[in-house]
Amino acid sequence: MEKIFKINVDCANCAAKMERAIEKIKGVESVSINFMSQKAFIEADESEFERIIAEAGKAVDKVDKGTVLEAI
Repeated sequence: MEKIFKINVDCANCAAKMERAIEKIKGVESVSINFMSQKAFIEADESEFERIIAEAGKAVDKVDKGTVLEAI
């Protein structure tokens, strides 16, 4: 299942770093962060989403302090 999140990413380079960090999370099938639309598209098993989003939130904050994933 794919879910879409609002993300306050500052630059395309940071978006690429965040994608790579989220891709490493166990259970993530695919991830795409669109810098222009400020959206993150994450595909994963629905039963794992809560854990994955918690880990993804930590990962994006590590790349750029203060960055947050918000459900749309």
